[in-house]
Amino acid sequence: MRTHSRSRAVKRVLVWVILFAMPVRSSLARHSTRSASSDQLGENTQVRAATAWFAQNLNWINEEQVRLTEIPAPAFQEGQRAAAMKALLSAAGLGVQVDAAGNVIGELRGVNEKEVVVLSAHLDTVFPAGTDVKVRHEGTRLLAPGISDNGTGLAALAAIARAIHDAQIKPQRTILFVANVGEEGEGNLRGMRALVEAYRSRLKAVVVLDGAGTDHVTTTALASRRLEVVITGPGGHSWSDFGIPNPINALVRGSVRFINTRVPASPRTTFNLGQIDGGTSINSIPYEARLKVDVRSESESELARLESALRECMAAGVRDEMESSRDRSRGKLEWKVELLGSRPGGELAAESPLLAALRAADAMVENESRIERSSTDANIPLSLGIDAISIGAGGNGGGAHSLQEWYDPTGREMGLKRALLTLLGVADVAPEKPR
Repeated sequence: MRTHSRSRAVKRVLVWVILFAMPVRSSLARHSTRSASSDQLGENTQVRAATAWFAQNLNWINEEQVRLTEIPAPAFQEGQRAAAMKALLSAAGLGVQVDAAGNVIGELRGVNEKEVVVLSAHLDTVFPAGTDVKVRHEGTRLLAPGISDNGTGLAALAAIARAIHDAQIKPQRTILFVANVGEEGEGNLRGMRALVEAYRSRLKAVVVLDGAGTDHVTTTALASRRLEVVITGPGGHSWSDFGIPNPINALVRGSVRFINTRVPASPRTTFNLGQIDGGTSINSIPYEARLKVDVRSESESELARLESALRECMAAGVRDEMESSRDRSRGKLEWKVELLGSRPGGELAAESPLLAALRAADAMVENESRIERSSTDANIPLSLGIDAISIGAGGNGGGAHSLQEWYDPTGREMGLKRALLTLLGVADVAPEKPR
């Protein structure tokens, strides 16, 4: 048994040495004060103290996740939850500010203040104001809308900041702990856009904490577009004005055409009719109808094709409704398709120091993670050639974006250690002071 343990320890050190011997970009090669080599990071007493902090404070982390989840944070209404995160990051000894976009930014200054590494988690949820976000307990599970996405990420962000503070770790590069706005829905990644714009000249890497798990790492940004169809008409009474053009009828006609649009399995391409609005009452012909559509693809050309198909289908739907109407003298239908948001694509280089740091962290906690493509806050830095990944923050979750969303914190300690070691692996740790 002891031989097996000794073998695993040797293997772990070898993995770290191999990973950090990989070629790195010139910006890292020029970093002459680098001290957090693979084996040194694992043996650093302050880093060990930080990783031990998680096990000692799991109850606090779980309780903070519940508290944060129960603060409503619909897109564009994240202020109350942002205030709670500001207090948590301030308690971790960080200098905290709230920028013009609403992002909460806690700064841990490094030896080199000219280079910045970001650890972020988004504040907002997909759920509208008025949604019941009270957390329920069922066995080891916590259940509530937003409990996993992104209550897990926010709790981890606060926990990692506290662990680093209590262990008195001084990084080589400045670390920004960011609770950002506008990741979900029509937020269009506005918080991350503002953050990258502000720090782009100094920004070396971004680690995004989004949801639960430790089984994946997102290194490729999935491009997407959010579109809104608006059809307007004269409106009227369901009985006396029957036969005039009906915007909802036209929307339905166009939608039926669009959902029959063929999409390829490769490159993977999807669409979703996510929200329909219109009408004032059951006995009124509506004067307006709206449809919101999400399209995603691994190919920019497929995205463009789908957007074009949506426009053609809606034009046909309006035309069909006008031709079938009995009374066109009262007015005609008008329509438009507007772009609500566009998420750019991008990909992390296979030889990236950030990916090497993640793989080294995986080895240290004895975890294996697969590479994935997804749409996250990491899209923005990746699209600009800045190293970025998105990872889960540990534990297990399910039912994301639904009222049945759940999170099980069992095993979350591994995810917290993995995120911490990845962050420190790319930010580097200053030499320990003699005691």
